[in-house]
Amino acid sequence: MNHDTPLSPLPLRHLFDARCRVLTSRRLREHGVATAEITERCRPGGPWQQLLPGVHLLHPGPPTEEERLHAVLLYAAQRGPTVPSQAGPAPETPEAMITGLAALALHGFSAAPPLSSLDRIEVLVGRTRRLRSTGFALIVRAQEMPVPEEVRGVLTAPVPRALADAVGRLTDASAVRRLLTEAVRGGHCEAAAVVRELTRARLLTRPHVVDAVDTLLAEGRALAEQRLYAMVHTHGLPDPLWNVDLRLPGGPHLGGVDAFWPEHAVALEIDTRASRPEEDPLRSPYDRKREHLERLGITVVRCAPRTLREAPEQQAAVIRTALMAATDREPSAYVVVLPR
Repeated sequence: MNHDTPLSPLPLRHLFDARCRVLTSRRLREHGVATAEITERCRPGGPWQQLLPGVHLLHPGPPTEEERLHAVLLYAAQRGPTVPSQAGPAPETPEAMITGLAALALHGFSAAPPLSSLDRIEVLVGRTRRLRSTGFALIVRAQEMPVPEEVRGVLTAPVPRALADAVGRLTDASAVRRLLTEAVRGGHCEAAAVVRELTRARLLTRPHVVDAVDTLLAEGRALAEQRLYAMVHTHGLPDPLWNVDLRLPGGPHLGGVDAFWPEHAVALEIDTRASRPEEDPLRSPYDRKREHLERLGITVVRCAPRTLREAPEQQAAVIRTALMAATDREPSAYVVVLPR
């Protein structure tokens, strides 16, 4: 007997979680299960079954939601040939992660169908991977893999990327609107992050997606305004004039701001821009307005929706610092304040 040969796989249970008995052919062979034995055990009526090519379920019953998810990830993560790249070796990145509707269900979206009802589970892989969709595994390719989040023990695409992959396969306008709205209303992410992903996926040419994005942006702004009101009152800041237009006396319109403290010459604007990173921010209307106001001696505070959601005390400190610094500045130009 060759003592280097692995023992018969009687103790296989130590290789998997009791709730998720899914293993690859390679893993089974490494632990002494010959290919012929794997095939025999996966015959109809046998104790095992093949869920996907090279991926086996080590019990005869139907797979659980968790077992289907892990089977898809194992199938997509099996090391196979990749398309050669002239750019040299790629940096270390996850080989696969759940995306699309399955990822949204994992993230807790009520508007996403339950995992048990999904005929296919989308799995995100790098664009150079030579994999095909098969069975209930639907391959989605990424030019650049995002940083995954671990949800219920499963590598999952972040919400903006999962949304873009889900929306790309949906034609029901109401379903798209519900998903996008829940992303912002449920606090999963900011509207700008979703719009960036939809833009990258070239989905903003579809009318039903554009309509849903309009609703999304309105929802995102309304939530940011509510959080701004709450932050001002919770952190004891002086009440500003809300939602006003600024003009020079008898002169041009300077633009609207979300809050204005006239005695301190401090203006605040919620910045909900969803511009692409490669755009020059100095060419945006927001920055032109900011430069104009600051030339008149008015301090403009930029307020990102994400900061209002995740770090309101930090945003309050920035505003308080700007208000306190007013006494050290030259008086600002006189401006007319009108309701917006």
